[in-house]
Amino acid sequence: MSYQNNVFKFFFSMENHFEHIKHAERIRNFWRGLSLLFFCSILIYGFMAYLGLGTDILSSNMIKVTPLEYEQQKFWFMVGRMGYAALLAGFILFVPSLLYYAVTGIPYRKIVVMQQVVLVAMLIERLTWIPLAVWNGLDWYLSPLSLGIIASYITEQEYLIYFFGMVSLFQVWIIGFQVKYLRYFTDMRKLWLWFMVIGLHVFFWSMASVLVFADQYLLNGWFH
Repeated sequence: MSYQNNVFKFFFSMENHFEHIKHAERIRNFWRGLSLLFFCSILIYGFMAYLGLGTDILSSNMIKVTPLEYEQQKFWFMVGRMGYAALLAGFILFVPSLLYYAVTGIPYRKIVVMQQVVLVAMLIERLTWIPLAVWNGLDWYLSPLSLGIIASYITEQEYLIYFFGMVSLFQVWIIGFQVKYLRYFTDMRKLWLWFMVIGLHVFFWSMASVLVFADQYLLNGWFH
Protein backbone atom coordinates (compact mmCIF):
# COMPACT_ATOMS: atom_id res chain seq x y z
CA MET A 1 0.00 0.00 0.00
CA SER A 2 1.30 3.46 -0.91
CA TYR A 3 0.40 6.92 0.37
CA GLN A 4 0.19 9.92 -1.95
CA ASN A 5 2.02 12.70 -0.12
CA ASN A 6 -0.01 15.92 -0.09
CA VAL A 7 0.34 17.89 3.14
CA PHE A 8 -2.24 20.51 2.18
CA LYS A 9 -5.02 17.90 2.19
CA PHE A 10 -4.07 17.11 5.78
CA PHE A 11 -5.97 20.15 6.97
CA PHE A 12 -9.28 18.81 5.63
CA SER A 13 -9.32 15.07 6.45
CA MET A 14 -6.71 14.50 9.13
CA GLU A 15 -7.93 11.20 10.58
CA ASN A 16 -8.23 9.68 7.12
CA HIS A 17 -4.62 10.59 6.33
CA PHE A 18 -3.44 9.17 9.65
CA GLU A 19 -4.93 5.82 8.76
CA HIS A 20 -3.48 5.79 5.26
CA ILE A 21 0.03 6.76 6.41
CA LYS A 22 -0.01 4.22 9.25
CA HIS A 23 -0.54 1.31 6.88
CA ALA A 24 1.46 2.69 3.95
CA GLU A 25 4.57 0.79 2.92
CA ARG A 26 5.62 3.53 0.48
CA ILE A 27 5.17 7.31 0.44
CA ARG A 28 4.85 8.66 -3.07
CA ASN A 29 6.00 12.18 -4.04
CA PHE A 30 7.98 12.41 -0.80
CA TRP A 31 10.88 14.38 -2.26
CA ARG A 32 8.62 16.45 -4.49
CA GLY A 33 6.69 17.57 -1.42
CA LEU A 34 9.92 18.48 0.36
CA SER A 35 11.16 20.46 -2.65
CA LEU A 36 7.89 22.38 -2.84
CA LEU A 37 8.10 23.32 0.83
CA PHE A 38 11.70 24.47 0.49
CA PHE A 39 10.68 26.61 -2.49
CA CYS A 40 7.70 28.11 -0.62
CA SER A 41 9.88 28.87 2.42
CA ILE A 42 12.50 30.65 0.32
CA LEU A 43 9.81 32.53 -1.63
CA ILE A 44 7.98 33.75 1.49
CA TYR A 45 11.10 34.87 3.33
CA GLY A 46 12.45 36.50 0.17
CA PHE A 47 9.17 38.37 -0.29
CA MET A 48 9.21 39.51 3.35
CA ALA A 49 12.75 40.83 2.90
CA TYR A 50 11.71 42.53 -0.36
CA LEU A 51 8.94 44.34 1.53
CA GLY A 52 11.53 45.54 4.03
CA LEU A 53 10.52 43.41 7.00
CA GLY A 54 13.49 43.16 9.33
CA THR A 55 15.50 45.88 7.54
CA ASP A 56 15.25 48.48 10.32
CA ILE A 57 19.01 48.34 10.83
CA LEU A 58 19.59 48.98 7.13
CA SER A 59 17.22 51.94 7.13
CA SER A 60 18.97 53.54 10.09
CA ASN A 61 22.25 53.23 8.19
CA MET A 62 20.84 54.68 4.95
CA ILE A 63 22.18 58.23 5.44
CA LYS A 64 25.73 56.89 5.97
CA VAL A 65 26.03 55.15 2.60
CA THR A 66 25.47 55.98 -1.05
CA PRO A 67 22.18 54.96 -2.74
CA LEU A 68 24.03 52.23 -4.65
CA GLU A 69 25.59 50.81 -1.47
CA TYR A 70 22.19 50.89 0.23
CA GLU A 71 20.58 48.92 -2.61
CA GLN A 72 23.46 46.43 -2.47
CA GLN A 73 22.89 45.97 1.25
CA LYS A 74 19.19 45.38 0.66
CA PHE A 75 20.00 42.81 -2.03
CA TRP A 76 22.41 40.88 0.17
CA PHE A 77 19.98 41.07 3.07
CA MET A 78 17.30 39.46 0.89
CA VAL A 79 19.75 36.77 -0.28
CA GLY A 80 20.67 36.12 3.34
CA ARG A 81 17.02 35.78 4.36
CA MET A 82 16.38 33.33 1.54
CA GLY A 83 19.38 31.27 2.61
CA TYR A 84 18.13 31.41 6.19
CA ALA A 85 14.71 30.19 5.01
CA ALA A 86 16.28 27.13 3.36
CA LEU A 87 18.25 26.31 6.52
CA LEU A 88 15.21 26.85 8.73
CA ALA A 89 13.02 24.63 6.55
CA GLY A 90 15.64 21.88 6.62
CA PHE A 91 15.95 22.14 10.39
CA ILE A 92 12.19 21.98 10.98
CA LEU A 93 11.74 19.04 8.62
CA PHE A 94 14.64 16.84 9.64
CA VAL A 95 15.98 17.61 13.14
CA PRO A 96 12.80 17.15 15.22
CA SER A 97 11.95 14.15 13.03
CA LEU A 98 15.23 12.52 13.98
CA LEU A 99 14.60 13.13 17.67
CA TYR A 100 11.04 11.79 17.53
CA TYR A 101 12.26 8.78 15.54
CA ALA A 102 14.90 8.00 18.15
CA VAL A 103 12.32 8.07 20.96
CA THR A 104 9.27 6.49 19.32
CA GLY A 105 10.70 4.22 16.60
CA ILE A 106 8.11 5.45 14.11
CA PRO A 107 9.48 5.20 10.52
CA TYR A 108 11.51 8.33 9.84
CA ARG A 109 9.75 9.32 6.61
CA LYS A 110 6.36 9.14 8.29
CA ILE A 111 7.56 11.58 10.94
CA VAL A 112 8.97 13.87 8.24
CA VAL A 113 5.46 13.94 6.72
CA MET A 114 4.22 15.19 10.10
CA GLN A 115 6.89 17.89 10.07
CA GLN A 116 5.84 18.92 6.56
CA VAL A 117 2.43 19.82 8.00
CA VAL A 118 4.19 21.67 10.82
CA LEU A 119 6.24 23.67 8.32
CA VAL A 120 3.11 24.59 6.33
CA ALA A 121 1.46 25.88 9.53
CA MET A 122 4.57 27.90 10.38
CA LEU A 123 4.69 29.42 6.89
CA ILE A 124 1.04 30.42 7.20
CA GLU A 125 1.96 32.08 10.50
CA ARG A 126 4.74 33.99 8.71
CA LEU A 127 2.23 35.21 6.16
CA THR A 128 0.06 36.64 8.95
CA TRP A 129 3.04 38.73 10.04
CA ILE A 130 3.14 40.60 6.71
CA PRO A 131 -0.07 42.68 7.07
CA LEU A 132 0.69 43.24 10.78
CA ALA A 133 4.11 44.67 9.91
CA VAL A 134 3.16 46.57 6.73
CA TRP A 135 -0.10 48.13 7.91
CA ASN A 136 0.27 48.18 11.70
CA GLY A 137 4.04 48.46 12.10
CA LEU A 138 4.19 45.48 14.48
CA ASP A 139 7.24 43.25 14.70
CA TRP A 140 6.68 39.49 14.53
CA TYR A 141 7.11 39.06 18.29
CA LEU A 142 4.32 41.59 18.94
CA SER A 143 1.71 39.68 16.96
CA PRO A 144 -1.72 39.71 18.68
CA LEU A 145 -1.78 35.95 18.04
CA SER A 146 1.16 35.43 20.41
CA LEU A 147 2.07 36.11 24.05
CA GLY A 148 4.82 38.52 23.01
CA ILE A 149 2.58 41.58 23.12
CA ILE A 150 1.54 40.69 26.68
CA ALA A 151 5.15 40.08 27.69
CA SER A 152 6.12 43.52 26.34
CA TYR A 153 3.77 45.13 28.90
CA ILE A 154 5.20 43.06 31.75
CA THR A 155 8.94 43.24 31.07
CA GLU A 156 11.49 45.15 29.02
CA GLN A 157 13.81 42.14 28.74
CA GLU A 158 14.15 41.59 24.99
CA TYR A 159 14.96 37.90 25.35
CA LEU A 160 11.73 37.20 27.26
CA ILE A 161 9.69 39.19 24.77
CA TYR A 162 11.20 37.21 21.89
CA PHE A 163 10.58 33.93 23.72
CA PHE A 164 6.92 34.61 24.46
CA GLY A 165 6.51 36.09 21.00
CA MET A 166 7.13 32.57 19.69
CA VAL A 167 4.31 31.14 21.82
CA SER A 168 1.40 31.73 19.45
CA LEU A 169 -1.93 30.15 18.58
CA PHE A 170 -0.21 28.52 15.60
CA GLN A 171 2.37 26.93 17.90
CA VAL A 172 -0.34 25.65 20.23
CA TRP A 173 -2.08 24.04 17.24
CA ILE A 174 1.22 22.52 16.07
CA ILE A 175 1.88 20.98 19.50
CA GLY A 176 -1.61 19.49 19.61
CA PHE A 177 -1.25 18.15 16.07
CA GLN A 178 2.11 16.53 16.80
CA VAL A 179 0.82 14.81 19.93
CA LYS A 180 -2.23 13.54 18.05
CA TYR A 181 -0.13 12.33 15.12
CA LEU A 182 2.53 10.57 17.23
CA ARG A 183 -0.10 8.96 19.47
CA TYR A 184 -1.72 7.45 16.39
CA PHE A 185 1.53 5.63 15.55
CA THR A 186 2.87 4.68 18.97
CA ASP A 187 1.70 3.11 22.23
CA MET A 188 3.48 5.69 24.38
CA ARG A 189 1.38 7.21 27.13
CA LYS A 190 -0.29 10.44 26.10
CA LEU A 191 1.12 12.28 29.12
CA TRP A 192 4.69 11.39 28.05
CA LEU A 193 3.98 12.51 24.51
CA TRP A 194 2.71 15.87 25.72
CA PHE A 195 5.75 16.25 27.97
CA MET A 196 8.16 15.33 25.15
CA VAL A 197 6.59 17.56 22.50
CA ILE A 198 6.12 20.60 24.75
CA GLY A 199 9.61 20.17 26.21
CA LEU A 200 11.16 20.06 22.75
CA HIS A 201 9.26 23.18 21.67
CA VAL A 202 10.30 25.08 24.78
CA PHE A 203 13.92 24.12 24.12
CA PHE A 204 13.72 25.28 20.50
CA TRP A 205 11.96 28.51 21.49
CA SER A 206 14.73 29.18 24.02
CA MET A 207 17.49 28.56 21.48
CA ALA A 208 15.71 30.60 18.79
CA SER A 209 15.26 33.51 21.22
CA VAL A 210 19.00 33.50 21.92
CA LEU A 211 19.73 33.55 18.18
CA VAL A 212 17.26 36.39 17.55
CA PHE A 213 18.74 38.36 20.45
CA ALA A 214 22.29 37.82 19.17
CA ASP A 215 21.23 38.51 15.58
CA GLN A 216 20.51 42.15 16.42
CA TYR A 217 24.16 42.68 17.34
CA LEU A 218 25.49 40.62 14.42
CA LEU A 219 23.52 42.68 11.92
CA ASN A 220 24.64 45.89 13.58
CA GLY A 221 28.25 44.80 13.23
CA TRP A 222 27.78 43.67 9.62
CA PHE A 223 26.03 46.74 8.24
CA HIS A 224 27.68 49.47 10.29
